[in-house]
Amino acid sequence: MSSVESGRDFKALFGTRLPIVAGGLMWLANAEYVAAAANAGILGFIVAAMFPEEDDLRAEIRKCRELCGDAPFGVNVSMLPKLVPGEKTEEVFQIIIDEGIKVVETSGRNPEAYLPMLKAAGVKVLHKVPAVKYALKAQAIGVDAVSIVGAECGGHPGMEMIGSFVNSAMALEKLEIPYLIGGGVGHGSQIAAAMMMGASGVVMGTKLLVAEEIWAHDDFKRHLINASESDTTLIMSSIRNTVRALKNDTTALVQAKEAELEHVTIQDLLPLISGKIGREAYVTGDCSRGVLSAGHALAFVKQIEPMADIIATLESQANEALQRMSSVSKL
Repeated sequence: MSSVESGRDFKALFGTRLPIVAGGLMWLANAEYVAAAANAGILGFIVAAMFPEEDDLRAEIRKCRELCGDAPFGVNVSMLPKLVPGEKTEEVFQIIIDEGIKVVETSGRNPEAYLPMLKAAGVKVLHKVPAVKYALKAQAIGVDAVSIVGAECGGHPGMEMIGSFVNSAMALEKLEIPYLIGGGVGHGSQIAAAMMMGASGVVMGTKLLVAEEIWAHDDFKRHLINASESDTTLIMSSIRNTVRALKNDTTALVQAKEAELEHVTIQDLLPLISGKIGREAYVTGDCSRGVLSAGHALAFVKQIEPMADIIATLESQANEALQRMSSVSKL
């Protein structure tokens, strides 16, 4: 058993071989991607929001189970900041319970209202937050573990923009439940570092976007390979929903509108930021339009390859880092 396999409580919590979570990726985290993660020894999540019809979500879960065999996987449930009429969050959780899923990744709204039904069914809850102060709240309401994603992450880094290195040390001092560190993670040495700082493991997304099992167009993946850690930008902080995404025509237009309008609303930005526009980039490979989440881990995106090969490289890098550390007796 390799030395990166023994992340604090990680295997006991999630049953995976390695202490790595493949975070939910909207439009991309389907059964094939999640099963590839599971079979590589890490934990992946089907994104429930991709399947608005209940029967479709059930079918995707069952398909994933067939592809995974005994390897564990979960479902991501991203909730809006406030409950809105017609939202089916409770129904989604009931499907998860009915289908025997044993771990969910939640984000957005506080999941407290749903914890009794999930815990009664033996479902573990991994809640994603952008800063340690929110992790403390999640701990207080009784989640099983938290993912803390720092300023470097693709997607939603929060408003405070606290980096992963600071989050790691703060979490060690303040949290009692297991926690994962995310944001800019794309090299095995970072996995080793996070664990040495007290984390149970890491969560990553950008690094995995070029996996062969991701259904997106190869031109999209090649765009990521040719990009660097400097090719992302921040938008939507004006509506308190900051997103880190690839620089393109859309992000430039959003930033211009945010600078132009004194009081920006979601309705002002929606024609530009609609998820359906972003999905087209995955279909066509044209990355000039759409909000395409990506983080500083673009620095480590090198080639299109199978998920198993990406994970094997990360594992090797992590073990090399741990070996280097083992030769240091003291500072």
